[in-house]
Amino acid sequence: MPLFDVYPLFDIEPVKAQGCYLWDSAGRQYLDLYGGHAVISIGHSHPHYVSQISQQLQRIGFYSNSVRIPGQQALAGKLGSLSGYPDYSLFLVNSGAEANENAFKIASFHTGRKKIISFGKSFHGRTSAAVAATDNPAIIAPVNQHDHVVFVPFNDTEAFEQVMDDSVAAVIIEGIQGVGGVRVPEVSFLRKIRELCSRHGALMILDEVQSGYGRSGRFFAHQEAGVQPDIISMAKGMGNGFPIGGILIHPSIPAKHGMLGTTFGGNHLACAAANAVLEVIEQEDLLANAAAMGELLIGALKGKRGIREVRGRGLMIGIELDRPCAPVRQALLQQYGIFTGSSSDKNTIRILPALNVGEKELNIFLDAFDNIIS
Repeated sequence: MPLFDVYPLFDIEPVKAQGCYLWDSAGRQYLDLYGGHAVISIGHSHPHYVSQISQQLQRIGFYSNSVRIPGQQALAGKLGSLSGYPDYSLFLVNSGAEANENAFKIASFHTGRKKIISFGKSFHGRTSAAVAATDNPAIIAPVNQHDHVVFVPFNDTEAFEQVMDDSVAAVIIEGIQGVGGVRVPEVSFLRKIRELCSRHGALMILDEVQSGYGRSGRFFAHQEAGVQPDIISMAKGMGNGFPIGGILIHPSIPAKHGMLGTTFGGNHLACAAANAVLEVIEQEDLLANAAAMGELLIGALKGKRGIREVRGRGLMIGIELDRPCAPVRQALLQQYGIFTGSSSDKNTIRILPALNVGEKELNIFLDAFDNIIS
Protein backbone atom coordinates (compact mmCIF):
# COMPACT_ATOMS: atom_id res chain seq x y z
CA MET A 1 0.00 0.00 0.00
CA PRO A 2 1.47 3.39 -0.99
CA LEU A 3 1.40 6.42 1.26
CA PHE A 4 -0.96 9.20 0.17
CA ASP A 5 1.48 11.53 -1.58
CA VAL A 6 0.79 14.96 -0.09
CA TYR A 7 4.25 15.84 1.27
CA PRO A 8 7.25 16.84 -0.87
CA LEU A 9 10.06 15.04 0.94
CA PHE A 10 13.77 15.69 1.41
CA ASP A 11 15.74 12.53 0.66
CA ILE A 12 16.89 12.38 4.29
CA GLU A 13 16.06 9.73 6.89
CA PRO A 14 16.80 10.96 10.43
CA VAL A 15 17.55 8.05 12.77
CA LYS A 16 18.92 9.85 15.83
CA ALA A 17 18.47 13.26 17.45
CA GLN A 18 20.07 15.02 20.41
CA GLY A 19 19.78 18.66 21.44
CA CYS A 20 19.88 20.81 18.29
CA TYR A 21 21.26 18.06 16.05
CA LEU A 22 19.99 15.19 13.88
CA TRP A 23 21.84 12.27 12.29
CA ASP A 24 20.60 10.49 9.17
CA SER A 25 20.80 6.84 8.14
CA ALA A 26 24.08 7.54 6.34
CA GLY A 27 25.63 8.97 9.51
CA ARG A 28 25.59 12.63 8.44
CA GLN A 29 25.01 15.22 11.16
CA TYR A 30 22.55 18.11 10.70
CA LEU A 31 21.97 21.29 12.67
CA ASP A 32 18.22 21.62 13.29
CA LEU A 33 17.12 25.27 13.25
CA TYR A 34 13.51 24.43 12.41
CA GLY A 35 12.49 21.87 15.01
CA GLY A 36 9.89 20.21 12.79
CA HIS A 37 7.68 23.35 12.52
CA ALA A 38 8.65 24.81 15.95
CA VAL A 39 7.71 21.59 17.76
CA ILE A 40 11.08 20.88 19.42
CA SER A 41 11.07 23.32 22.31
CA ILE A 42 13.55 21.81 24.80
CA GLY A 43 15.85 20.03 22.34
CA HIS A 44 15.70 16.55 20.87
CA SER A 45 15.82 13.63 23.32
CA HIS A 46 16.22 15.78 26.41
CA PRO A 47 17.11 13.31 29.21
CA HIS A 48 14.45 14.57 31.65
CA TYR A 49 11.80 14.37 28.93
CA VAL A 50 12.82 10.85 27.92
CA SER A 51 12.89 9.73 31.55
CA GLN A 52 9.44 11.10 32.39
CA ILE A 53 7.75 9.52 29.36
CA SER A 54 9.53 6.19 29.94
CA GLN A 55 8.50 6.07 33.60
CA GLN A 56 4.90 6.97 32.74
CA LEU A 57 4.71 4.26 30.08
CA GLN A 58 5.82 1.66 32.61
CA ARG A 59 2.92 2.67 34.88
CA ILE A 60 0.03 3.38 32.48
CA GLY A 61 0.06 4.75 28.95
CA PHE A 62 -3.58 5.54 28.29
CA TYR A 63 -7.06 5.68 29.59
CA SER A 64 -9.90 7.94 28.50
CA ASN A 65 -11.17 11.14 30.11
CA SER A 66 -13.85 9.15 31.94
CA VAL A 67 -11.41 8.72 34.85
CA ARG A 68 -9.14 10.97 36.90
CA ILE A 69 -5.77 11.61 35.24
CA PRO A 70 -3.55 13.35 37.83
CA GLY A 71 -1.11 14.53 35.16
CA GLN A 72 -3.77 16.85 33.78
CA GLN A 73 -4.15 18.76 37.04
CA ALA A 74 -0.37 18.86 37.50
CA LEU A 75 -0.05 20.29 33.99
CA ALA A 76 -2.76 22.88 34.62
CA GLY A 77 -0.98 24.04 37.77
CA LYS A 78 2.45 24.32 36.14
CA LEU A 79 1.06 25.95 33.00
CA GLY A 80 -1.00 28.49 34.93
CA SER A 81 2.00 29.49 37.01
CA LEU A 82 4.55 29.76 34.20
CA SER A 83 2.23 31.39 31.67
CA GLY A 84 0.80 33.99 34.05
CA TYR A 85 -2.78 32.74 33.61
CA PRO A 86 -3.45 30.81 36.85
CA ASP A 87 -7.16 31.68 36.92
CA TYR A 88 -7.90 30.35 33.42
CA SER A 89 -9.20 26.82 32.77
CA LEU A 90 -7.39 24.25 30.63
CA PHE A 91 -8.91 21.91 28.04
CA LEU A 92 -6.51 19.43 26.46
CA VAL A 93 -6.58 18.13 22.89
CA ASN A 94 -4.10 16.67 20.39
CA SER A 95 -3.10 19.40 17.92
CA GLY A 96 -3.21 23.08 17.08
CA ALA A 97 -6.03 22.73 14.58
CA GLU A 98 -8.10 20.86 17.17
CA ALA A 99 -7.34 23.57 19.72
CA ASN A 100 -8.64 26.25 17.36
CA GLU A 101 -11.72 24.19 16.46
CA ASN A 102 -12.64 24.01 20.14
CA ALA A 103 -11.89 27.73 20.61
CA PHE A 104 -14.38 28.56 17.84
CA LYS A 105 -16.93 26.18 19.31
CA ILE A 106 -16.68 27.77 22.77
CA ALA A 107 -16.97 31.25 21.25
CA SER A 108 -20.09 30.27 19.34
CA PHE A 109 -21.67 28.55 22.35
CA HIS A 110 -20.86 31.52 24.59
CA THR A 111 -22.05 34.29 22.26
CA GLY A 112 -24.78 32.48 20.33
CA ARG A 113 -23.17 33.82 17.14
CA LYS A 114 -21.17 32.33 14.26
CA LYS A 115 -19.28 35.16 12.51
CA ILE A 116 -15.48 34.92 12.77
CA ILE A 117 -12.94 37.62 11.88
CA SER A 118 -9.51 36.44 10.77
CA PHE A 119 -6.59 38.20 9.07
CA GLY A 120 -4.61 38.20 5.85
CA LYS A 121 -1.85 35.55 5.59
CA SER A 122 -3.24 33.76 8.66
CA PHE A 123 -2.84 30.04 9.29
CA HIS A 124 -4.98 28.33 11.92
CA GLY A 125 -5.03 24.68 10.83
CA ARG A 126 -6.33 22.30 8.18
CA THR A 127 -9.56 21.05 9.76
CA SER A 128 -13.11 22.29 9.22
CA ALA A 129 -13.51 25.69 10.90
CA ALA A 130 -9.76 26.21 11.39
CA VAL A 131 -9.03 25.98 7.68
CA ALA A 132 -12.02 28.19 6.87
CA ALA A 133 -10.32 30.87 8.99
CA THR A 134 -6.98 30.31 7.21
CA ASP A 135 -6.10 32.72 4.42
CA ASN A 136 -5.07 30.16 1.81
CA PRO A 137 -7.75 29.18 -0.73
CA ALA A 138 -5.53 26.37 -2.07
CA ILE A 139 -6.08 24.25 1.06
CA ILE A 140 -9.78 25.03 1.57
CA ALA A 141 -12.03 22.33 0.07
CA PRO A 142 -15.60 23.22 -0.94
CA VAL A 143 -16.94 21.45 2.16
CA ASN A 144 -14.82 23.81 4.32
CA GLN A 145 -16.02 27.04 2.73
CA HIS A 146 -18.09 29.21 5.08
CA ASP A 147 -19.67 32.59 4.54
CA HIS A 148 -19.33 33.45 8.23
CA VAL A 149 -15.53 34.02 8.10
CA VAL A 150 -14.39 37.55 7.23
CA PHE A 151 -10.74 38.29 6.40
CA VAL A 152 -9.20 41.66 7.22
CA PRO A 153 -5.73 42.89 6.21
CA PHE A 154 -3.18 42.21 8.95
CA ASN A 155 -2.33 45.20 11.17
CA ASP A 156 -4.99 47.34 9.42
CA THR A 157 -6.90 48.93 12.31
CA GLU A 158 -9.23 50.96 10.10
CA ALA A 159 -10.32 47.93 8.06
CA PHE A 160 -10.87 45.95 11.26
CA GLU A 161 -13.03 48.67 12.80
CA GLN A 162 -15.23 48.69 9.68
CA VAL A 163 -16.20 45.00 9.96
CA MET A 164 -16.43 44.66 13.76
CA ASP A 165 -20.00 44.66 15.07
CA ASP A 166 -22.42 42.86 17.39
CA SER A 167 -22.74 39.86 15.05
CA VAL A 168 -19.14 38.70 15.62
CA ALA A 169 -18.59 35.61 17.76
CA ALA A 170 -14.80 35.76 17.80
CA VAL A 171 -11.72 37.43 16.40
CA ILE A 172 -8.74 35.11 15.96
CA ILE A 173 -5.17 36.30 15.49
CA GLU A 174 -1.77 34.64 15.79
CA GLY A 175 0.58 35.92 18.48
CA ILE A 176 3.10 36.09 15.63
CA GLN A 177 2.13 34.86 12.18
CA GLY A 178 4.21 31.79 11.36
CA VAL A 179 3.31 30.29 7.99
CA GLY A 180 2.49 33.82 6.82
CA GLY A 181 6.16 34.78 6.99
CA VAL A 182 6.81 35.62 10.68
CA ARG A 183 4.78 38.82 10.84
CA VAL A 184 4.35 40.49 14.22
CA PRO A 185 1.04 42.15 15.14
CA GLU A 186 1.47 45.73 16.26
CA VAL A 187 0.85 46.35 19.95
CA SER A 188 -1.77 48.99 19.09
CA PHE A 189 -3.52 46.52 16.77
CA LEU A 190 -3.81 43.82 19.45
CA ARG A 191 -5.09 46.39 21.92
CA LYS A 192 -7.71 47.61 19.46
CA ILE A 193 -8.90 44.03 18.92
CA ARG A 194 -9.22 43.58 22.68
CA GLU A 195 -11.09 46.87 23.01
CA LEU A 196 -13.61 46.15 20.25
CA CYS A 197 -14.17 42.52 21.28
CA SER A 198 -15.09 43.74 24.77
CA ARG A 199 -17.31 46.47 23.35
CA HIS A 200 -19.23 44.12 21.04
CA GLY A 201 -19.37 41.04 23.28
CA ALA A 202 -17.12 38.94 21.02
CA LEU A 203 -14.31 36.67 22.20
CA MET A 204 -10.68 37.41 21.42
CA ILE A 205 -8.84 34.20 20.48
CA LEU A 206 -5.04 34.28 20.48
CA ASP A 207 -3.59 31.50 18.35
CA GLU A 208 -0.28 30.81 20.10
CA VAL A 209 0.12 27.37 18.50
CA GLN A 210 3.48 28.29 16.98
CA SER A 211 4.38 31.52 18.79
CA GLY A 212 3.64 30.30 22.32
CA TYR A 213 5.49 28.25 24.92
CA GLY A 214 8.47 30.61 25.18
CA ARG A 215 9.15 30.82 21.46
CA SER A 216 9.07 34.66 21.47
CA GLY A 217 11.06 35.09 24.69
CA ARG A 218 7.83 35.53 26.64
CA PHE A 219 5.62 32.58 27.49
CA PHE A 220 3.04 33.83 24.97
CA ALA A 221 3.89 36.32 22.24
CA HIS A 222 0.76 38.45 22.84
CA GLN A 223 1.98 39.28 26.35
CA GLU A 224 4.23 41.88 24.75
CA ALA A 225 1.08 43.95 24.19
CA GLY A 226 -0.32 43.49 27.70
CA VAL A 227 -3.68 42.22 26.41
CA GLN A 228 -5.71 39.42 28.02
CA PRO A 229 -7.46 37.18 25.48
CA ASP A 230 -10.62 35.18 26.20
CA ILE A 231 -9.13 31.98 24.75
CA ILE A 232 -5.52 31.03 24.01
CA SER A 233 -4.76 28.06 21.76
CA MET A 234 -1.45 26.17 21.96
CA ALA A 235 0.19 23.02 20.66
CA LYS A 236 3.51 22.78 18.84
CA GLY A 237 6.12 23.34 21.54
CA MET A 238 3.87 21.91 24.23
CA GLY A 239 4.99 18.28 24.01
CA ASN A 240 8.43 18.54 22.34
CA GLY A 241 7.22 16.12 19.68
CA PHE A 242 4.56 14.20 21.57
CA PRO A 243 1.13 15.14 20.13
CA ILE A 244 -0.67 17.46 22.55
CA GLY A 245 -2.55 20.74 22.28
CA GLY A 246 -4.84 22.77 24.44
CA ILE A 247 -6.78 25.94 25.06
CA LEU A 248 -6.75 28.28 28.04
CA ILE A 249 -10.22 29.63 28.76
CA HIS A 250 -11.07 32.85 30.62
CA PRO A 251 -12.82 32.27 33.99
CA SER A 252 -15.89 34.24 32.82
CA ILE A 253 -16.71 31.45 30.32
CA PRO A 254 -18.67 28.65 32.03
CA ALA A 255 -18.22 24.95 31.26
CA LYS A 256 -20.92 22.29 31.15
CA HIS A 257 -20.71 18.53 30.75
CA GLY A 258 -20.73 17.42 27.13
CA MET A 259 -19.81 20.86 25.80
CA LEU A 260 -16.46 19.60 24.48
CA GLY A 261 -14.85 16.20 24.26
CA THR A 262 -11.80 14.24 23.10
CA THR A 263 -10.65 10.62 23.19
CA PHE A 264 -6.89 11.04 23.26
CA GLY A 265 -6.53 14.61 24.55
CA GLY A 266 -4.75 14.87 27.90
CA ASN A 267 -3.86 11.17 28.09
CA HIS A 268 -1.27 9.93 30.56
CA LEU A 269 1.69 9.96 28.17
CA ALA A 270 0.80 13.34 26.68
CA CYS A 271 0.64 14.89 30.14
CA ALA A 272 3.96 13.30 31.13
CA ALA A 273 5.56 14.86 28.04
CA ALA A 274 3.96 18.28 28.59
CA ASN A 275 4.85 18.37 32.29
CA ALA A 276 8.46 17.49 31.46
CA VAL A 277 8.62 20.31 28.91
CA LEU A 278 7.43 22.89 31.46
CA GLU A 279 9.85 21.58 34.07
CA VAL A 280 12.79 21.95 31.68
CA ILE A 281 11.64 25.41 30.52
CA GLU A 282 11.56 26.57 34.13
CA GLN A 283 14.69 24.79 35.41
CA GLU A 284 16.87 25.84 32.47
CA ASP A 285 15.39 29.37 32.18
CA LEU A 286 14.66 28.83 28.51
CA LEU A 287 12.49 31.92 28.08
CA ALA A 288 15.50 34.09 28.94
CA ASN A 289 17.69 32.04 26.59
CA ALA A 290 15.18 32.37 23.76
CA ALA A 291 15.08 36.14 24.23
CA ALA A 292 18.88 36.47 24.41
CA MET A 293 19.69 34.16 21.50
CA GLY A 294 16.94 35.73 19.39
CA GLU A 295 18.30 39.21 20.03
CA LEU A 296 21.78 38.02 19.10
CA LEU A 297 20.67 36.37 15.86
CA ILE A 298 18.37 39.19 14.75
CA GLY A 299 21.09 41.73 15.45
CA ALA A 300 23.67 39.74 13.50
CA LEU A 301 21.35 39.34 10.50
CA LYS A 302 20.24 42.94 10.13
CA GLY A 303 22.14 44.76 7.42
CA LYS A 304 23.61 41.61 5.90
CA ARG A 305 23.92 41.39 2.16
CA GLY A 306 20.94 39.76 0.45
CA ILE A 307 18.49 40.41 3.30
CA ARG A 308 15.56 42.75 2.78
CA GLU A 309 14.06 42.49 6.27
CA VAL A 310 14.40 40.50 9.49
CA ARG A 311 11.15 39.97 11.44
CA GLY A 312 10.13 38.28 14.65
CA ARG A 313 10.95 38.08 18.34
CA GLY A 314 12.92 35.59 20.38
CA LEU A 315 13.54 32.38 18.44
CA MET A 316 10.71 32.92 15.96
CA ILE A 317 12.54 34.67 13.16
CA GLY A 318 11.71 35.37 9.54
CA ILE A 319 14.53 36.33 7.17
CA GLU A 320 13.13 37.97 4.03
CA LEU A 321 15.67 37.80 1.23
CA ASP A 322 15.89 39.96 -1.86
CA ARG A 323 15.36 36.77 -3.90
CA PRO A 324 13.43 33.48 -3.60
CA CYS A 325 14.70 31.59 -0.56
CA ALA A 326 14.33 28.02 -1.87
CA PRO A 327 17.85 27.83 -3.40
CA VAL A 328 19.36 29.29 -0.21
CA ARG A 329 17.50 26.81 1.99
CA GLN A 330 18.55 23.98 -0.31
CA ALA A 331 22.20 25.04 -0.11
CA LEU A 332 22.01 25.34 3.68
CA LEU A 333 20.67 21.80 3.88
CA GLN A 334 22.73 20.06 1.20
CA GLN A 335 26.08 21.86 1.56
CA TYR A 336 26.06 22.70 5.28
CA GLY A 337 23.58 20.27 6.83
CA ILE A 338 21.31 22.96 8.31
CA PHE A 339 17.52 22.60 8.49
CA THR A 340 15.50 25.82 8.11
CA GLY A 341 11.85 26.49 7.24
CA SER A 342 9.90 28.11 4.45
CA SER A 343 6.70 30.18 4.58
CA SER A 344 3.88 31.31 2.31
CA ASP A 345 6.18 34.19 1.33
CA LYS A 346 8.55 32.64 -1.21
CA ASN A 347 11.37 34.98 -0.14
CA THR A 348 11.18 34.32 3.61
CA ILE A 349 13.16 31.70 5.55
CA ARG A 350 11.85 30.72 9.00
CA ILE A 351 14.24 30.05 11.87
CA LEU A 352 12.60 28.11 14.74
CA PRO A 353 15.27 26.29 16.76
CA ALA A 354 14.92 24.68 20.17
CA LEU A 355 14.72 27.22 22.98
CA ASN A 356 18.03 25.98 24.40
CA VAL A 357 19.99 26.66 21.21
CA GLY A 358 23.37 28.25 21.87
CA GLU A 359 25.58 30.92 20.35
CA LYS A 360 27.77 28.22 18.80
CA GLU A 361 24.90 26.86 16.70
CA LEU A 362 23.79 30.33 15.61
CA ASN A 363 27.31 31.19 14.47
CA ILE A 364 27.43 28.00 12.41
CA PHE A 365 24.30 29.20 10.63
CA LEU A 366 25.56 32.76 10.19
CA ASP A 367 28.83 31.58 8.64
CA ALA A 368 27.01 29.24 6.27
CA PHE A 369 24.51 31.94 5.30
CA ASP A 370 27.31 34.42 4.55
CA ASN A 371 29.12 31.87 2.38
CA ILE A 372 25.99 31.08 0.37
CA ILE A 373 24.91 34.68 -0.17
CA SER A 374 28.41 35.81 -1.14
